[in-house]
Amino acid sequence: MGEWEMVRLGDAATFINGYPFKPSDWKTTGVPIIRIQNLTESSNVINYYDKEYNPRYEINDGDILISWSASLGVYEWVKGKALLNQHIFKVVFDKVRFDKRFFKYTVGRKIDEMAKFTHGSTMKHITKKYFDEIQIPLPPLPIQRKIADILDCTNSLIGKRKAQISKLDLLVKSQFVEMFFSANSNNEFWSVKSIDEVSIKMRTGPFGSSLLHSEFVNIGVFVLGIDNAVENRFSYNRMRYITEEKYEQLIRYTVHPGDIIITIMGTVGRSAVVPDGFPKAINTKHLACITANREMINPVFLCHAFQYHPLLLQQIKKNTKGAIMAGLNLTIIKNLQFPLPPLELQNQFAEFVQATEKSKSEIQRSLDKLELLRKSLMQQYFY
Repeated sequence: MGEWEMVRLGDAATFINGYPFKPSDWKTTGVPIIRIQNLTESSNVINYYDKEYNPRYEINDGDILISWSASLGVYEWVKGKALLNQHIFKVVFDKVRFDKRFFKYTVGRKIDEMAKFTHGSTMKHITKKYFDEIQIPLPPLPIQRKIADILDCTNSLIGKRKAQISKLDLLVKSQFVEMFFSANSNNEFWSVKSIDEVSIKMRTGPFGSSLLHSEFVNIGVFVLGIDNAVENRFSYNRMRYITEEKYEQLIRYTVHPGDIIITIMGTVGRSAVVPDGFPKAINTKHLACITANREMINPVFLCHAFQYHPLLLQQIKKNTKGAIMAGLNLTIIKNLQFPLPPLELQNQFAEFVQATEKSKSEIQRSLDKLELLRKSLMQQYFY
């Protein structure tokens, strides 16, 4: 890369900002208006424009778009003719010979750097002056295409691995519904139990000054939080620690292997089972922790019931609806009710989950290697 020519973004292409459509312009038919949330897919709501428009703001399949306000990103449009809203650039390649895919990759790699220089307290954005001055590599066109091909292939494999994992998750959900809630199950003959009745112990983590962020250390006793359950599986994405001395003060909040942790603030109702052999740990106030009565209920079944059981989901939704910030508490969780299937049937489901998780782990290892390869390639090509 050191031998490649560098070019300013302002000299690389023409960037056309979208039109400032007003809410009064929005219709239910016509040409779709593309806003940032439609690019990020954070919303599936599409507004339309039904009057004549300047072709300057029209986008079509294959156009490269750059959102420069709120959510920063580079996208290739593939959903047909549409109109571009403000705060998004359409890239017109009329200055330098760029492979569109290579351009998307190299500018996308710069997004992290751009974010360090964003302005605005309530909405981040990139100033046009700074945007134009960003330097990107300009290798010969054949090399651009080769790099894009390699990255496309890597991303395709990553996408396939993620799709395989998603299909396995759907398989587990389908199996749960079939065994415990479908017309083929015998749930009408099962006794209704509350979460409190099938639990030995329930608790949340320490509140207020009992545990401060300043007391977290680099190594020690684990402190589990939302990050460790928000993916509906136990995740090691973020780990916190406290000293042994601090743990002795908070020992009543100890989390044990096999306990179910449930998010109770923000994104509520996400759940995970603490893995066997997990070291000594406590949970934060943002998690509820349940020690299941294993003579009545399998922890794996209970964890997935929070994720998939329609009756539990309905009760959780009803009890958190209307709050400024969605939140659960122990009283709500204790009173949740559902038909309790025979333990033998629960164990059969847990064995099915275990077999599925083994397959997922193998795919995840492959995915991790591909993610590492992609990161290495991006560093090689664009740094």
